[in-house]
Amino acid sequence: ALEMLKMFEKKDSRVKSAAATNLSFLYYLENDLAQANNYADLAVNSDRYNPAALTNKGNTVFANGDYEKAAEFYKEALRNDSSCTEALYNLGLTYKKLNRIDEALDCFLKLHAILRNSAQVLHQIANIYEIMEDPNQAIEWLLQLISVVQTDPYVLSKLGKLYDKEGDKSQAFHYYYESYRYFPSNIEVIEWLGAYYID
Repeated sequence: ALEMLKMFEKKDSRVKSAAATNLSFLYYLENDLAQANNYADLAVNSDRYNPAALTNKGNTVFANGDYEKAAEFYKEALRNDSSCTEALYNLGLTYKKLNRIDEALDCFLKLHAILRNSAQVLHQIANIYEIMEDPNQAIEWLLQLISVVQTDPYVLSKLGKLYDKEGDKSQAFHYYYESYRYFPSNIEVIEWLGAYYID
């Protein structure tokens, strides 16, 4: 794939930008951030209005820990294409890293309006409500998530934990037990169930 894409580098700016965007993404997946960054720069310089190129550039900057600058690239990608879901998702993650929780929640709620059944988006919203110390909202979003991925032991145990914190032992038991059924090796779940049976 890399060899084929490199053949397009010498074409006109649109083709060059598309090839460089894909090369940047492939190098990013291989964790070669230097090459990913080089091709992201080439893609952006070839076509400043390419939202995928701007998102890739934001990803390389994010990976290097410069979250403010990454947010700028994601916002520019969204100005060029307001339906660029990757940029919106990554902007939400960036705001979480910057501890701008309300702005992160806003990004993920906008994404939820576009991608109704995205497990990743539902998880992020639930996680943000947990950070905001609103367990009822976190539970509500996790219940939506569990309707999409019914057998995820992590989500089931998370629901058990939240219900336990709220003092609802029967619901906590139900979700911890379901989590145990799908993944019987989670020590934390086993400990909780053992303590529950002792009680």
